[in-house]
Amino acid sequence: MKKIMLDTNTYARYILGDPAVLTQIIEADTIYLSSIVIGELIAGFLGGSQINKNRDNLNMFISKSTVQVLQVGVETSEIYAELKNGLKRMGTPIPTNDIWIAACAIENGAKMVSYDKHFLHIQGLRLWEELKK
Repeated sequence: MKKIMLDTNTYARYILGDPAVLTQIIEADTIYLSSIVIGELIAGFLGGSQINKNRDNLNMFISKSTVQVLQVGVETSEIYAELKNGLKRMGTPIPTNDIWIAACAIENGAKMVSYDKHFLHIQGLRLWEELKK
């Protein structure tokens, strides 16, 4: 079973028709979106000129049978804390929201699909092959 976690930038690239992201979505049995990603997307929509269109697209995507929205729970919080402290010890801090998103991916055994290279610093995170290039 192929499970992926979309980052904010890969959802945006999906909307633009990025073939690499489209392939991941088509091949996935389960596509996870963290509530953190949804918050980042909506914040971006509110700063743009096509708020309703962007919200409609997001709602249609979320309604697909293969898409699951993940909420942050206690286990996610514990994984987040371990990741955050580990990154700090290694001297490789990354944006806080991305640590939360990675924690959701780890908790659910999903491959992280993102173009953000800083995810390479997170131990135990399954990474999209495209990110390693």
